[in-house]
Amino acid sequence: MSYYFSKKLQVTFAKAVSRVIEELRLEGFGILTEIDVTETLKRKLNVDFPNYTILGACNPPFAYKALQAEPNIGLMLPCNVIVRELEEGVIEVAAVDPLASMQAIHNNELQGIAEEIQLKLKNVIERL
Repeated sequence: MSYYFSKKLQVTFAKAVSRVIEELRLEGFGILTEIDVTETLKRKLNVDFPNYTILGACNPPFAYKALQAEPNIGLMLPCNVIVRELEEGVIEVAAVDPLASMQAIHNNELQGIAEEIQLKLKNVIERL
């Protein structure tokens, strides 16, 4: 089982990030964190790295259900979505597969929650 699903887009990096955030919003996700990996690596290590952003997406009702079912599930939240530039004008968007993440946890209640979140994240990727 792959731990993510992805799609390649032929748009600018900024446009890809904007589209991903909007599609996540349509599925009930907000962005808790936005990590500019490129800028961080430049600042911390003085290295050049292609455009790469990690979006920490959270769907509050589902996060609440998951936290009720498994209090330590916060270790695996939020759902990460990456936007990375493969080459100029070619962007990959990838989302974590929550079913793959949940395999490590033996809690049947989480299975259904993970399946619903997986469907929502797949919808986001497919609509891009």
